[in-house]
Amino acid sequence: MKDKIHGGDVYRHKNALDFSANMNPLGTPEAVIRAAAESLREIHNYPDIRMEALRQGLSAYEQVPEDYLVCGNGAAEVIFMLALALRPRRALLPAPTFAEYEQALRLAGTEISYFELKEEEGFRVTERILEAITPGTEFLMLCNPNNPTGTLIEPELMGRILERCRRTDTFLAVDECFQDFIEEPERYTLKAALKDHEKLFLLKAFTKRYAMAGIRLGYGICSDLRLLEAMRDCVQPWNVSIPAQAAGAAALREEAYVEKAREIVRTEREFLRKRLGELGFQVYDSRANYLFFKGPEGLTEKALSRGILIRDCGNYRGLGPGYYRAAVKTHEENLKLLEALA
Repeated sequence: MKDKIHGGDVYRHKNALDFSANMNPLGTPEAVIRAAAESLREIHNYPDIRMEALRQGLSAYEQVPEDYLVCGNGAAEVIFMLALALRPRRALLPAPTFAEYEQALRLAGTEISYFELKEEEGFRVTERILEAITPGTEFLMLCNPNNPTGTLIEPELMGRILERCRRTDTFLAVDECFQDFIEEPERYTLKAALKDHEKLFLLKAFTKRYAMAGIRLGYGICSDLRLLEAMRDCVQPWNVSIPAQAAGAAALREEAYVEKAREIVRTEREFLRKRLGELGFQVYDSRANYLFFKGPEGLTEKALSRGILIRDCGNYRGLGPGYYRAAVKTHEENLKLLEALA
């Protein structure tokens, strides 16, 4: 099997402190672990194919109708479900961005064009993208804040992008998985636009918010119910396991935990940004729970020799050697990162 290069490879680096995957710095809530463990008593049964408890919890949490929700085995599966259900002929992706968007669209037979995020613009999505969205663009996928850069599309520009997509009949999908860690997330989400825009899809996940990467649970929100049914037809039945459903339902009750993590990330992100700059790295304007920065080639291997895993971003389309991403963790852990990089 050809390996897909991602962060979080703790299995090959068991003694390293992992900054390459961007999880909640507080770790998985104990209530979530208990719920997943206790659910194992039911594994002689098939999972609930309707996911009623999970979807009811999500509906209350996101303040959207249950019918607007589709769940998957991680956000990655939801991306593939969406691409296979739509099978757009032509799509537009920013570069760099999360690699799974391209992988899913290629599997669906889509011709892909790229909107280059320029270094001189801080790797931000700018109003230049409006001209790139043409009547021939059937699908546009954006990540807000973007992965790996962490840059945010401001609400005014996102509104113009949404309107441009409406005029060109372009389906707009927005990955909002990292909005849990930004300040004022309610200003940046497009949930309020869902009812009036059937060709709008929002991607979310439990992975980062609750440090649940190993349980695999993601979801999408859309008002096009026929599309959601077509997406469910693209995967096997029972694609979300009993432990994943139980863990997800329990996680949605951890409101104070999410707020505490957001505050830690806000404080520690600025601490790391300042200290990385003092060490001579060029740090970009990430607003997520990770920092994107530029440094000398070979930094990943040098950090690993000191017991620290960071994400080498050289394999992202539009980037090359010398670009890196590091998660924001607790203060004590962040000091270890800085010590190793120094």
